[in-house]
Amino acid sequence: METKDILKFIFNIELFQGFTENELEYMAGQMTVEQHQAGDNLFVENQSRKTIYIIYKGEVELLKRDGYGVEQRQIIFTPKDFFGEGSLMSDSKHSTTARCLDDATLFMLSNDSVKKESDISSKLMSNILRVITRRLSQSHATPFRSASQYITVETRQEHDLLGWRDVPKEAYFGVQTLRGVENFHISGIPINRYPEIVNGLAIVKEAAAEANYELKLISKEVHDAIVKACKEIRGGKFHFHFVVDMIQGGAGTSTNMNANEVIANRALEIMGHKKGEYEYCHPNNHVNLSQSTNDAYPTAMQLAIFYANLELVKALIALIKALRVKEKEFAHIIKMGRTQLQDAVPMTLGQTFGAFATAIEGEALQLNNRAALFLEVN
Repeated sequence: METKDILKFIFNIELFQGFTENELEYMAGQMTVEQHQAGDNLFVENQSRKTIYIIYKGEVELLKRDGYGVEQRQIIFTPKDFFGEGSLMSDSKHSTTARCLDDATLFMLSNDSVKKESDISSKLMSNILRVITRRLSQSHATPFRSASQYITVETRQEHDLLGWRDVPKEAYFGVQTLRGVENFHISGIPINRYPEIVNGLAIVKEAAAEANYELKLISKEVHDAIVKACKEIRGGKFHFHFVVDMIQGGAGTSTNMNANEVIANRALEIMGHKKGEYEYCHPNNHVNLSQSTNDAYPTAMQLAIFYANLELVKALIALIKALRVKEKEFAHIIKMGRTQLQDAVPMTLGQTFGAFATAIEGEALQLNNRAALFLEVN
């Protein structure tokens, strides 16, 4: 990619707001372009900070390990987003891992090339601090929780029976989701906090599209677009556009409409249309066709519980293995057995751990049996 193409792209990035033409040309000349495949790590936790990343194409997720060593998604970055800017602010190591969700093209800007130009460094720091401030405020105050730092302030108009509303141009949700966010701001916890529920909704909508196409109720183009959008969501994309509160009235209607709108708008993009051009793929008339919230929502919840149980069983199996190890390790340590009010037959500390393991095995077996029954029934 030529420098002039990079210059044209970064002109619209907030990170470089207020830069002169000469400064922008310098920045473009300092950048390298890298191609990465889905699954590539750009950096990992505890690795030294050296680079600012700007996304030209593709999506990147930030992950952080919890206390059990399991990676938890923090946020998803999309084109025009930048990250790694903390490298200019301190010499600390990365606290997260950045991984490509799909094939991506990124512009890389090294710290050294920035720091040796004091005027440029000062402007970058000012812009970075403004973005960080907005991130913090938006994380608590707005329903639109995507990662985009470059806000175009452009909107599109959508309407429902209550009238017209402006929807952020970047948002995949629509007017019904906005109503749900406004009416049910209760817990402050959006459904995207629980990816199993989002994936459960996508499974239901994908299955409905398959059935509606088989019944000749939707065209092949609409069917293919909806199915692809659902598969992308199940793959982890667009979860941050599921913004309605976990606790709400309406028996889950707002959650159902949030899913319908995100899927419809992504399907529109796949078909080559703009978000909100619902005459080509409508949240109700196509994505929600032949469905009721009273069916779609509880089915999605059952699927979510099923997949969550699978993860729970994995954790229980790991716990059982650890307890069995301790059962053998402590087999020679005698301890006092106890009944309710008096000493009982002595036992080993290993037997205590073994009893715990046996009890947990019973629970894990029940969960597996329920999962098998669920698959058989459904």
